[in-house]
Amino acid sequence: MPVYTTNHAPSVLKTHSWRTAQNSASYLLPHIKPSMKILDIGCGPGSITVDFASLIPSGHVTGIEYVPDPLNDARELATSRGISNIDFQVGDIHSLDFADESFDIVHVHQVLQHIRDPVKALQEMKRVAKPGGIVAVRESASMTWYPENKAITSWLDLTMKMGKANGGNPHPGRYIHVWAREAGFALDKIQRSAGSWCFSSPAEREYWGGSMAGRMESSGFAEGAVRDGFAGWEELGGIARGWREWVGEEEGWFGLLHGEILCWK
Repeated sequence: MPVYTTNHAPSVLKTHSWRTAQNSASYLLPHIKPSMKILDIGCGPGSITVDFASLIPSGHVTGIEYVPDPLNDARELATSRGISNIDFQVGDIHSLDFADESFDIVHVHQVLQHIRDPVKALQEMKRVAKPGGIVAVRESASMTWYPENKAITSWLDLTMKMGKANGGNPHPGRYIHVWAREAGFALDKIQRSAGSWCFSSPAEREYWGGSMAGRMESSGFAEGAVRDGFAGWEELGGIARGWREWVGEEEGWFGLLHGEILCWK
């Protein structure tokens, strides 16, 4: 089962809802065709999923999450945008409830880092992809920021420790192609690339730093950190203050590098 270190609290959904097909799946967009069937695993509030559906007017998208928490928001987003060629379900990436060769594209974004067996997950994704279909994966690889901020360093250390302790694989973007080979994809069928996010304008810093600060104060991550002895509320409060200090830095900059792969079946 997933080992996600947080839940779908408002501070988390704020981060996830910012993601779009353009800023989070641009490496895949040239391969999307109007009549495709797409499976989006770990869809969260559906912002990427709904974008996919808008690109395939004669196709269909299914979004799945391992818990139902964010799916009502995803359905409401689809309805608000007049998107009807879409559905959302609860499902487990380790055992997908779909027949072999069901989808033209099977997509995940920052999902494999949160599960215990990413190779098994990729095997399942491969199984439900059609012959000639694509398994698309994007995972964070590294982070950097300016100016130096001890609280943000503490945040990164804490997220790494909790992710590993819970059985996950934090920031695996640099080696997801290795997992794909272990799952049965030939190397010459794996296209590797990199993409990035950058937060530097006042609005971008407020979005990113504000949501990270919120996670330290009220989310499954914060509750788990305290419950399992990784940090106390006072330490988490200090990290939140550090994020807000960074938000106020006129020269503040945060970059996040992702590894990306397209795997042809």
